[in-house]
Amino acid sequence: MPGYGSLQEDYLFHKSDWFATQEGWKKKLVESIEAMNGDELLNTSTTDLAKYYVSEYELIVPTIYADEILVDQRETQIDISQDRNRYISDRSRPYFIVGTSIEVELPFSGNRVAFDIQPSTRNFNNPRAYVGNEVLKFSVTGADLTPDRVKHEIERRIASINTHLEWLSNDARGYNSGLEALATQAIERRKDKLLKDKSLVAGRGYRIKARPGATETFAAPSVRRNIRPSIPKPSASRSAYTPEPTLTNDDYEHILRVLENMVQVMEQSPGAFRAIDEESLRTHFLVQLNGHFFGDATAETFNYEGKTDILVKADGRNIFVGECKFWTGEKAYLETLDQVLSYLSWRDTKAAILMFSRNKDFTGVLEKIADSTPNHPNFKKQVKQRSESSWTHLFGQKDDANREIFMTIQVYNVPERIEPRIRTVGRQ
Repeated sequence: MPGYGSLQEDYLFHKSDWFATQEGWKKKLVESIEAMNGDELLNTSTTDLAKYYVSEYELIVPTIYADEILVDQRETQIDISQDRNRYISDRSRPYFIVGTSIEVELPFSGNRVAFDIQPSTRNFNNPRAYVGNEVLKFSVTGADLTPDRVKHEIERRIASINTHLEWLSNDARGYNSGLEALATQAIERRKDKLLKDKSLVAGRGYRIKARPGATETFAAPSVRRNIRPSIPKPSASRSAYTPEPTLTNDDYEHILRVLENMVQVMEQSPGAFRAIDEESLRTHFLVQLNGHFFGDATAETFNYEGKTDILVKADGRNIFVGECKFWTGEKAYLETLDQVLSYLSWRDTKAAILMFSRNKDFTGVLEKIADSTPNHPNFKKQVKQRSESSWTHLFGQKDDANREIFMTIQVYNVPERIEPRIRTVGRQ
Protein backbone atom coordinates (compact mmCIF):
# COMPACT_ATOMS: atom_id res chain seq x y z
CA MET A 1 0.00 0.00 0.00
CA PRO A 2 1.45 3.41 -0.88
CA GLY A 3 2.55 5.56 2.03
CA TYR A 4 3.05 9.18 2.95
CA GLY A 5 6.59 8.95 4.25
CA SER A 6 6.21 6.57 7.20
CA LEU A 7 2.41 7.11 7.36
CA GLN A 8 0.19 4.45 5.84
CA GLU A 9 -2.61 5.49 3.53
CA ASP A 10 -5.81 3.52 3.93
CA TYR A 11 -9.14 3.32 2.16
CA LEU A 12 -11.57 5.98 3.35
CA PHE A 13 -15.32 5.55 3.96
CA HIS A 14 -15.27 1.78 4.40
CA LYS A 15 -14.79 0.70 8.04
CA SER A 16 -18.35 0.99 9.41
CA ASP A 17 -21.84 0.95 7.91
CA TRP A 18 -23.79 4.20 8.23
CA PHE A 19 -27.05 2.67 9.44
CA ALA A 20 -25.36 0.58 12.12
CA THR A 21 -23.22 3.54 13.16
CA GLN A 22 -26.10 5.96 13.65
CA GLU A 23 -28.17 3.42 15.55
CA GLY A 24 -25.20 2.77 17.82
CA TRP A 25 -24.79 6.49 18.50
CA LYS A 26 -28.49 6.90 19.30
CA LYS A 27 -28.33 3.99 21.71
CA LYS A 28 -25.29 5.45 23.47
CA LEU A 29 -27.03 8.85 23.75
CA VAL A 30 -30.03 7.33 25.50
CA GLU A 31 -27.81 5.14 27.69
CA SER A 32 -25.83 8.21 28.77
CA ILE A 33 -29.04 9.92 29.88
CA GLU A 34 -30.19 6.80 31.71
CA ALA A 35 -26.83 6.64 33.52
CA MET A 36 -27.00 10.23 34.86
CA ASN A 37 -27.45 10.81 38.56
CA GLY A 38 -31.18 11.23 39.14
CA ASP A 39 -31.06 14.42 41.19
CA GLU A 40 -28.57 15.96 38.81
CA LEU A 41 -30.89 15.18 35.92
CA LEU A 42 -33.94 16.66 37.67
CA ASN A 43 -32.06 19.85 38.51
CA THR A 44 -30.75 20.32 34.98
CA SER A 45 -32.57 22.21 32.24
CA THR A 46 -34.03 19.76 29.74
CA THR A 47 -33.32 22.21 26.91
CA ASP A 48 -29.69 22.73 27.86
CA LEU A 49 -29.06 19.05 28.52
CA ALA A 50 -30.60 18.08 25.19
CA LYS A 51 -28.41 20.61 23.41
CA TYR A 52 -25.36 19.17 25.17
CA TYR A 53 -26.14 15.66 23.96
CA VAL A 54 -26.75 16.97 20.45
CA SER A 55 -23.27 18.50 20.49
CA GLU A 56 -21.81 15.23 21.76
CA TYR A 57 -23.45 12.94 19.24
CA GLU A 58 -24.11 14.99 16.11
CA LEU A 59 -21.98 14.26 13.07
CA ILE A 60 -20.28 17.30 11.61
CA VAL A 61 -19.41 15.99 8.18
CA PRO A 62 -15.94 17.26 7.22
CA THR A 63 -15.36 20.04 4.74
CA ILE A 64 -12.12 19.85 2.79
CA TYR A 65 -10.26 22.93 1.58
CA ALA A 66 -8.81 22.15 -1.83
CA ASP A 67 -7.58 25.71 -2.32
CA GLU A 68 -5.31 25.35 0.73
CA ILE A 69 -3.44 22.15 -0.18
CA LEU A 70 0.27 21.90 0.44
CA VAL A 71 2.53 19.76 -1.76
CA ASP A 72 6.09 18.55 -1.42
CA GLN A 73 8.34 16.43 -3.58
CA ARG A 74 10.94 13.82 -2.71
CA GLU A 75 12.70 10.85 -4.29
CA THR A 76 11.41 7.41 -3.42
CA GLN A 77 11.97 3.77 -4.26
CA ILE A 78 9.29 2.36 -6.54
CA ASP A 79 8.67 -1.38 -7.00
CA ILE A 80 8.06 -2.00 -10.70
CA SER A 81 8.09 -5.80 -10.53
CA GLN A 82 4.38 -5.98 -11.44
CA ASP A 83 4.54 -3.34 -14.16
CA ARG A 84 3.61 -5.26 -17.33
CA ASN A 85 4.95 -2.47 -19.50
CA ARG A 86 8.50 -3.12 -18.32
CA TYR A 87 10.72 -6.08 -18.96
CA ILE A 88 11.46 -7.84 -15.66
CA SER A 89 13.17 -11.23 -15.80
CA ASP A 90 11.93 -12.36 -12.36
CA ARG A 91 8.60 -10.93 -11.19
CA SER A 92 8.55 -13.05 -8.03
CA ARG A 93 10.83 -10.58 -6.29
CA PRO A 94 10.55 -6.79 -5.84
CA TYR A 95 12.43 -4.71 -8.36
CA PHE A 96 13.01 -1.12 -7.26
CA ILE A 97 13.93 1.94 -9.23
CA VAL A 98 14.30 5.55 -8.13
CA GLY A 99 11.10 7.52 -8.68
CA THR A 100 9.33 10.62 -7.44
CA SER A 101 6.71 11.04 -4.73
CA ILE A 102 4.47 14.13 -4.63
CA GLU A 103 3.18 14.39 -1.08
CA VAL A 104 -0.12 16.23 -0.60
CA GLU A 105 -1.63 17.70 2.56
CA LEU A 106 -5.34 18.51 2.30
CA PRO A 107 -6.80 20.49 5.26
CA PHE A 108 -10.30 19.75 6.53
CA SER A 109 -12.64 20.69 9.36
CA GLY A 110 -15.29 18.52 11.00
CA ASN A 111 -15.41 15.09 12.64
CA ARG A 112 -12.53 12.96 11.45
CA VAL A 113 -14.47 9.80 12.36
CA ALA A 114 -16.62 10.50 9.29
CA PHE A 115 -13.82 9.27 7.03
CA ASP A 116 -14.32 5.78 8.51
CA ILE A 117 -18.05 5.60 7.77
CA GLN A 118 -19.44 3.98 4.64
CA PRO A 119 -22.33 6.13 3.30
CA SER A 120 -25.59 4.49 2.29
CA THR A 121 -24.69 5.46 -1.29
CA ARG A 122 -21.41 4.09 -2.60
CA ASN A 123 -19.54 3.35 -5.83
CA PHE A 124 -17.03 0.74 -4.56
CA ASN A 125 -14.17 3.01 -5.60
CA ASN A 126 -13.09 4.45 -2.27
CA PRO A 127 -10.28 7.03 -2.22
CA ARG A 128 -7.22 6.47 -0.06
CA ALA A 129 -5.47 8.79 2.37
CA TYR A 130 -4.01 9.03 5.85
CA VAL A 131 -6.34 10.85 8.25
CA GLY A 132 -4.49 13.19 10.60
CA ASN A 133 -5.63 16.02 12.84
CA GLU A 134 -7.54 18.34 10.49
CA VAL A 135 -5.48 17.17 7.51
CA LEU A 136 -5.63 14.37 4.96
CA LYS A 137 -2.34 13.17 3.52
CA PHE A 138 -1.76 11.18 0.36
CA SER A 139 0.96 10.65 -2.25
CA VAL A 140 1.20 10.59 -6.00
CA THR A 141 4.18 8.45 -7.00
CA GLY A 142 5.74 7.39 -10.28
CA ALA A 143 8.95 6.99 -12.23
CA ASP A 144 7.93 9.32 -15.02
CA LEU A 145 5.51 11.83 -13.51
CA THR A 146 4.49 14.91 -15.46
CA PRO A 147 2.84 18.09 -14.15
CA ASP A 148 -0.41 17.25 -15.94
CA ARG A 149 -0.48 13.75 -14.53
CA VAL A 150 0.17 14.98 -11.00
CA LYS A 151 -2.53 17.65 -11.29
CA HIS A 152 -5.01 15.15 -12.70
CA GLU A 153 -4.37 12.62 -9.94
CA ILE A 154 -4.71 15.18 -7.16
CA GLU A 155 -7.96 16.54 -8.61
CA ARG A 156 -9.30 13.00 -9.08
CA ARG A 157 -8.58 12.11 -5.46
CA ILE A 158 -10.15 15.32 -4.14
CA ALA A 159 -13.24 14.85 -6.32
CA SER A 160 -13.70 11.31 -5.03
CA ILE A 161 -13.39 12.44 -1.41
CA ASN A 162 -15.92 15.23 -1.98
CA THR A 163 -18.36 12.82 -3.60
CA HIS A 164 -18.26 10.49 -0.61
CA LEU A 165 -18.60 13.44 1.79
CA GLU A 166 -21.67 14.62 -0.08
CA TRP A 167 -23.25 11.17 0.20
CA LEU A 168 -22.46 11.09 3.90
CA SER A 169 -23.90 14.59 4.37
CA ASN A 170 -27.21 13.40 2.93
CA ASP A 171 -27.25 10.58 5.49
CA ALA A 172 -26.21 12.78 8.40
CA ARG A 173 -28.76 15.51 7.73
CA GLY A 174 -31.75 13.49 8.90
CA TYR A 175 -29.82 11.94 11.78
CA ASN A 176 -28.65 15.30 13.12
CA SER A 177 -32.07 16.93 12.80
CA GLY A 178 -33.66 14.24 14.96
CA LEU A 179 -31.11 14.25 17.78
CA GLU A 180 -32.63 17.05 19.87
CA ALA A 181 -36.05 15.42 19.86
CA LEU A 182 -34.49 12.05 20.75
CA ALA A 183 -32.51 13.56 23.63
CA THR A 184 -35.48 15.61 24.87
CA GLN A 185 -37.77 12.58 24.87
CA ALA A 186 -35.20 10.47 26.72
CA ILE A 187 -34.63 13.20 29.33
CA GLU A 188 -38.32 13.85 29.89
CA ARG A 189 -39.08 10.13 30.06
CA ARG A 190 -36.41 9.63 32.72
CA LYS A 191 -37.53 12.70 34.67
CA ASP A 192 -41.10 11.46 34.67
CA LYS A 193 -39.97 8.10 35.98
CA LEU A 194 -37.82 9.66 38.68
CA LEU A 195 -40.69 11.87 39.82
CA LYS A 196 -43.09 8.95 39.91
CA ASP A 197 -40.54 7.00 41.92
CA LYS A 198 -40.56 9.84 44.41
CA SER A 199 -44.39 9.79 44.45
CA LEU A 200 -44.49 13.37 43.23
CA VAL A 201 -46.56 15.20 40.67
CA ALA A 202 -44.37 18.01 39.33
CA GLY A 203 -45.27 20.59 36.77
CA ARG A 204 -49.01 20.05 37.28
CA GLY A 205 -49.67 22.83 39.78
CA TYR A 206 -52.04 25.73 39.37
CA ARG A 207 -54.41 24.31 36.88
CA ILE A 208 -56.75 27.19 36.03
CA LYS A 209 -59.74 26.24 33.94
CA ALA A 210 -61.88 28.49 31.80
CA ARG A 211 -65.59 27.86 32.01
CA PRO A 212 -67.07 25.89 29.06
CA GLY A 213 -67.80 28.22 26.17
CA ALA A 214 -66.07 31.17 27.81
CA THR A 215 -65.81 34.11 25.46
CA GLU A 216 -62.36 35.46 24.72
CA THR A 217 -63.48 38.96 23.86
CA PHE A 218 -63.76 42.03 26.03
CA ALA A 219 -67.16 41.03 27.44
CA ALA A 220 -66.59 39.37 30.83
CA PRO A 221 -68.34 36.02 31.36
CA SER A 222 -71.02 35.86 34.03
CA VAL A 223 -69.79 32.58 35.55
CA ARG A 224 -66.29 31.86 36.81
CA ARG A 225 -64.60 28.62 37.79
CA ASN A 226 -62.57 28.09 40.90
CA ILE A 227 -58.80 27.80 40.44
CA ARG A 228 -57.53 25.07 42.75
CA PRO A 229 -53.78 24.64 42.64
CA SER A 230 -52.30 21.20 43.05
CA ILE A 231 -48.91 21.58 44.70
CA PRO A 232 -46.61 18.55 44.38
CA LYS A 233 -46.05 16.59 47.55
CA PRO A 234 -42.49 16.73 48.88
CA SER A 235 -40.38 13.62 48.61
CA ALA A 236 -40.39 11.35 51.63
CA SER A 237 -36.66 10.89 51.20
CA ARG A 238 -34.10 13.66 51.45
CA SER A 239 -33.41 14.80 47.96
CA ALA A 240 -31.45 17.66 46.44
CA TYR A 241 -34.28 18.20 43.98
CA THR A 242 -37.34 20.15 45.14
CA PRO A 243 -40.29 20.03 42.72
CA GLU A 244 -42.15 23.26 42.17
CA PRO A 245 -45.68 24.04 40.90
CA THR A 246 -46.03 25.69 37.52
CA LEU A 247 -48.69 27.28 35.37
CA THR A 248 -49.96 24.69 32.90
CA ASN A 249 -49.40 25.22 29.18
CA ASP A 250 -53.15 25.17 28.45
CA ASP A 251 -53.79 27.95 30.93
CA TYR A 252 -50.83 29.92 29.61
CA GLU A 253 -52.20 29.71 26.08
CA HIS A 254 -55.64 30.75 27.31
CA ILE A 255 -54.20 33.81 29.08
CA LEU A 256 -52.35 34.82 25.91
CA ARG A 257 -55.51 34.57 23.82
CA VAL A 258 -57.43 36.71 26.29
CA LEU A 259 -54.71 39.37 26.23
CA GLU A 260 -54.55 39.29 22.46
CA ASN A 261 -58.30 39.64 22.01
CA MET A 262 -58.40 42.51 24.48
CA VAL A 263 -55.87 44.42 22.38
CA GLN A 264 -57.86 43.69 19.24
CA VAL A 265 -60.79 45.46 20.87
CA MET A 266 -58.51 48.46 21.46
CA GLU A 267 -57.44 48.46 17.84
CA GLN A 268 -61.00 48.22 16.60
CA SER A 269 -62.32 50.94 18.95
CA PRO A 270 -59.47 53.45 19.26
CA GLY A 271 -61.69 56.30 20.37
CA ALA A 272 -62.71 54.51 23.55
CA PHE A 273 -59.09 54.21 24.66
CA ARG A 274 -57.72 57.51 23.40
CA ALA A 275 -57.14 59.13 26.81
CA ILE A 276 -56.64 56.02 28.91
CA ASP A 277 -53.74 56.00 31.36
CA GLU A 278 -51.50 53.11 32.38
CA GLU A 279 -53.42 52.07 35.47
CA SER A 280 -56.75 52.16 33.65
CA LEU A 281 -55.34 50.13 30.77
CA ARG A 282 -54.04 47.51 33.17
CA THR A 283 -57.42 47.41 34.91
CA HIS A 284 -59.12 46.58 31.61
CA PHE A 285 -56.83 43.58 31.22
CA LEU A 286 -57.33 42.50 34.83
CA VAL A 287 -61.13 42.68 34.58
CA GLN A 288 -61.09 40.55 31.46
CA LEU A 289 -58.67 37.98 32.88
CA ASN A 290 -60.43 37.68 36.22
CA GLY A 291 -63.65 37.21 34.28
CA HIS A 292 -62.17 34.02 32.88
CA PHE A 293 -60.37 32.65 35.92
CA PHE A 294 -61.21 32.41 39.60
CA GLY A 295 -58.60 32.46 42.36
CA ASP A 296 -58.35 29.74 44.98
CA ALA A 297 -57.68 31.92 48.03
CA THR A 298 -58.89 35.31 46.82
CA ALA A 299 -61.57 36.68 44.55
CA GLU A 300 -58.97 37.77 42.03
CA THR A 301 -56.37 35.52 40.45
CA PHE A 302 -54.83 38.32 38.43
CA ASN A 303 -53.60 41.44 40.18
CA TYR A 304 -50.67 43.80 40.17
CA GLU A 305 -47.97 44.88 42.56
CA GLY A 306 -45.21 47.46 42.33
CA LYS A 307 -43.92 47.94 38.79
CA THR A 308 -45.40 44.68 37.50
CA ASP A 309 -48.45 45.20 35.32
CA ILE A 310 -50.22 41.83 35.56
CA LEU A 311 -49.26 38.83 37.63
CA VAL A 312 -50.42 35.56 39.17
CA LYS A 313 -48.95 34.70 42.57
CA ALA A 314 -48.78 31.45 44.50
CA ASP A 315 -47.60 31.32 48.09
CA GLY A 316 -46.13 34.78 47.70
CA ARG A 317 -44.22 33.88 44.52
CA ASN A 318 -44.93 34.82 40.90
CA ILE A 319 -45.89 32.11 38.41
CA PHE A 320 -47.13 34.45 35.66
CA VAL A 321 -46.00 37.97 34.84
CA GLY A 322 -47.38 40.22 32.10
CA GLU A 323 -45.89 43.58 31.10
CA CYS A 324 -47.44 46.31 28.95
CA LYS A 325 -44.94 48.62 27.25
CA PHE A 326 -44.74 51.15 24.47
CA TRP A 327 -41.99 50.56 21.94
CA THR A 328 -39.25 53.16 22.38
CA GLY A 329 -36.34 51.35 20.77
CA GLU A 330 -34.25 48.20 20.82
CA LYS A 331 -32.28 49.12 23.94
CA ALA A 332 -35.42 49.72 25.97
CA TYR A 333 -36.93 46.48 24.68
CA LEU A 334 -33.95 44.46 25.92
CA GLU A 335 -34.22 46.27 29.26
CA THR A 336 -37.86 45.15 29.41
CA LEU A 337 -36.73 41.55 29.02
CA ASP A 338 -34.30 42.09 31.91
CA GLN A 339 -37.08 43.60 33.98
CA VAL A 340 -39.47 40.70 33.47
CA LEU A 341 -36.74 38.12 34.10
CA SER A 342 -35.96 39.82 37.39
CA TYR A 343 -39.55 39.24 38.57
CA LEU A 344 -39.45 35.48 38.02
CA SER A 345 -37.95 32.87 40.28
CA TRP A 346 -39.85 29.61 39.87
CA ARG A 347 -39.00 26.80 37.47
CA ASP A 348 -40.92 26.78 34.17
CA THR A 349 -42.58 30.10 34.93
CA LYS A 350 -44.57 31.76 32.16
CA ALA A 351 -44.47 35.43 31.15
CA ALA A 352 -45.76 37.75 28.46
CA ILE A 353 -44.79 41.17 27.14
CA LEU A 354 -47.41 43.22 25.31
CA MET A 355 -45.51 45.75 23.22
CA PHE A 356 -47.55 48.63 21.76
CA SER A 357 -46.06 50.51 18.81
CA ARG A 358 -47.13 53.87 17.45
CA ASN A 359 -44.31 53.88 14.89
CA LYS A 360 -45.35 54.31 11.29
CA ASP A 361 -42.75 51.70 10.31
CA PHE A 362 -44.37 48.80 12.15
CA THR A 363 -42.56 46.28 9.95
CA GLY A 364 -39.26 47.76 11.05
CA VAL A 365 -40.25 47.38 14.71
CA LEU A 366 -41.08 43.71 14.18
CA GLU A 367 -37.74 43.13 12.44
CA LYS A 368 -35.82 44.77 15.30
CA ILE A 369 -37.60 42.65 17.90
CA ALA A 370 -37.05 39.45 15.92
CA ASP A 371 -33.36 40.25 15.40
CA SER A 372 -32.53 41.54 18.88
CA THR A 373 -34.25 38.92 21.05
CA PRO A 374 -31.72 36.12 20.32
CA ASN A 375 -28.96 38.55 21.33
CA HIS A 376 -30.17 38.65 24.92
CA PRO A 377 -27.64 36.80 27.12
CA ASN A 378 -30.36 34.64 28.72
CA PHE A 379 -32.02 33.65 25.43
CA LYS A 380 -32.04 29.90 24.78
CA LYS A 381 -34.25 29.24 21.77
CA GLN A 382 -37.38 30.25 19.91
CA VAL A 383 -40.14 27.83 20.85
CA LYS A 384 -42.47 28.95 18.08
CA GLN A 385 -43.56 31.94 16.03
CA ARG A 386 -47.18 32.42 16.90
CA SER A 387 -47.92 34.98 14.21
CA GLU A 388 -46.21 37.68 12.20
CA SER A 389 -46.05 39.82 15.34
CA SER A 390 -45.84 37.30 18.17
CA TRP A 391 -43.21 34.82 19.35
CA THR A 392 -42.71 32.46 22.28
CA HIS A 393 -39.10 32.09 23.44
CA LEU A 394 -37.33 30.10 26.12
CA PHE A 395 -35.07 32.04 28.48
CA GLY A 396 -32.83 30.98 31.32
CA GLN A 397 -32.92 32.86 34.58
CA LYS A 398 -30.07 35.22 35.35
CA ASP A 399 -28.77 33.36 38.38
CA ASP A 400 -29.53 29.80 37.29
CA ALA A 401 -29.70 28.80 33.63
CA ASN A 402 -31.34 25.50 34.61
CA ARG A 403 -34.43 27.44 35.66
CA GLU A 404 -36.30 28.30 32.50
CA ILE A 405 -38.96 30.83 31.52
CA PHE A 406 -41.38 30.77 28.60
CA MET A 407 -41.61 34.36 27.38
CA THR A 408 -44.19 35.37 24.79
CA ILE A 409 -43.77 38.68 22.98
CA GLN A 410 -46.95 40.13 21.45
CA VAL A 411 -46.51 43.31 19.41
CA TYR A 412 -49.43 45.52 18.42
CA ASN A 413 -49.67 48.47 16.06
CA VAL A 414 -51.69 51.12 17.86
CA PRO A 415 -53.00 54.00 15.70
CA GLU A 416 -51.44 57.36 16.51
CA ARG A 417 -54.72 58.90 17.53
CA ILE A 418 -54.82 56.55 20.52
CA GLU A 419 -52.94 58.18 23.37
CA PRO A 420 -53.00 55.77 26.34
CA ARG A 421 -50.42 56.95 28.85
CA ILE A 422 -48.70 53.61 29.26
CA ARG A 423 -45.44 53.68 31.16
CA THR A 424 -42.46 53.67 28.85
CA VAL A 425 -39.28 51.80 29.68
CA GLY A 426 -37.01 53.87 31.85
CA ARG A 427 -39.77 55.94 33.53
CA GLN A 428 -40.31 55.46 37.22
